[in-house]
Amino acid sequence: MTPESVMNIGRVAMETTLLVSAPMLLVALIIGLIVSIFQAATQINEATLSFIPKLLGLLATLIFVGPWMLTVLVDYMRGVFGNFSVLIG
Repeated sequence: MTPESVMNIGRVAMETTLLVSAPMLLVALIIGLIVSIFQAATQINEATLSFIPKLLGLLATLIFVGPWMLTVLVDYMRGVFGNFSVLIG
């Protein structure tokens, strides 16, 4: 296993992680921003107010984007295990 192959495996792993986590993070960011604007407009200073909307938004995102996320992760793992013999020897 060469240093280049190790770096390539790490790079692909980080790209896959960012690709899979991006939809969930973006939804949490957008919902948090909307709730923050609502709190600023109404002067409600409750820290737990954004918990339920974020939870519901992330659940809906997981329902819609979950199959795609699972497909990306399974494809990545197939690639890793498929090239396992090449990487070792």
